[in-house]
Amino acid sequence: MAISDMSVRTEPGSFRDPGNQIFYHGGDVLRGLDPTAAQQWLALSATEFFPALLAEGKVCATEPVDPVRVPTGSRWATVLRHERIPFVSHPYEWSFGMLRDAALLHLEILRSALSAGFTTKDGSAYNLQWRGARPVFIDVGSFEPVRDGEPWAGYRQFCQTLLYPLLVTAHLGLDFRPWLRAQVDGIEADQMRRLFTGTRRLLRGVPAHVHLHGAMQARNAEASTTDVRAQLRAAGYSRDLALATVRGMERLVRRLDHRPSAGHWADYQRTCGYSDADREAKEGFVDTALATAGYPGLVLDLGANDGRYSRIAARHAEYVVAVEQDPDVVDALYRTLRAEGERRILPLVTDLADPSPGGGWRGVERAGLADRATADVVLALAVVHHLALGRNVPLPEVLDWLVGCVVPGGRLVVEFVHPEDPMARRLLANKPDGIFPDYRRTTFEALLTGRGRIERQRELPSGTRTLYQVAV
Repeated sequence: MAISDMSVRTEPGSFRDPGNQIFYHGGDVLRGLDPTAAQQWLALSATEFFPALLAEGKVCATEPVDPVRVPTGSRWATVLRHERIPFVSHPYEWSFGMLRDAALLHLEILRSALSAGFTTKDGSAYNLQWRGARPVFIDVGSFEPVRDGEPWAGYRQFCQTLLYPLLVTAHLGLDFRPWLRAQVDGIEADQMRRLFTGTRRLLRGVPAHVHLHGAMQARNAEASTTDVRAQLRAAGYSRDLALATVRGMERLVRRLDHRPSAGHWADYQRTCGYSDADREAKEGFVDTALATAGYPGLVLDLGANDGRYSRIAARHAEYVVAVEQDPDVVDALYRTLRAEGERRILPLVTDLADPSPGGGWRGVERAGLADRATADVVLALAVVHHLALGRNVPLPEVLDWLVGCVVPGGRLVVEFVHPEDPMARRLLANKPDGIFPDYRRTTFEALLTGRGRIERQRELPSGTRTLYQVAV
């Protein structure tokens, strides 16, 4: 018996390919395939390369299920079930190293597919997600048989959402995230050409993938896809040439890098002012809070910095998302986690005072952070004062937001930095006197009590910071 339409939720971001679509039913992630896509799936699953990618964890786990798992009257001939990614993130929340590794995995999968007579229809960064510090390709519906003489259909998407952002940061030192956040389709070739003029035109990867690509787009602006394919066939474009192009792009992406200069946040543990006694007490408080939380499925570490408390959380939880504003700190944390093979801590770049909004079609194609960031346990350590004093967010609103990130029955572990603390005084130094009359410990505790139940609290040995464990 087919399941009810009311029990199925369609993924808002999966409408672009009419041949397949993502649905959610209960805890399952389902993909419906139309008859053509269903035949391509059968051919794909019979290859040697695709099962190997599944076994290596480079493509999300996938298996066919009964087609009645989608509503009656649907046009789907086959239904696949995918593994559920622990936390969905977007490319403008990744560090440079994360974006580069995602690009390399995309190219590796394309190279394997081409060698086996397949290709991918898309080249978008959104086709990849993360298991901790390891990227995984999720768009199984993107695979299709390759046709000789045809270029990679996903090349433009790959350039705009992966290669161009990497070039912008590696060559110019500019942050790629605002570009990707502002434009769901990524950076256009015309925008890149305006950045790479003069001697910059000769930088690695720019002549072929920016200027030549842009010139070809302009030349063929009026031509149909069929016309372009015919021109390429006539010019002798082949699968071997496509493979050589992909290998060249892999070499290019591997050579791109961005090493930040040392800054305050890169050595936070040395400069934050904690004494050894404070740090020991804080780590013990957090460890106990997590140990008594009943093995939470998801922990959000807001203001994670170097990941010290995310690592403590990972000892007691299924998955941890470490959110930090400084992209250089996140990149350093990511590279360390990657080297360790960590798959249960996902580091992300996000300004908590300006979190990722909804984007794309109708503002829901890419869900905003507020719609994704709910967890069994939320760590908000050394965060409140930065939002309330540093960014002028009213204290009640800070707590409303933090409590809103916790699922009912979950826990909030939050730190209050007293006004006399050196860090608080530093934030207040350039503020008018008396601008935050309600920023007091008594007010903070009253606000907490109105939003949950304080289970434990601990004043750190320095006497200027207090930790709270709150049942929501």
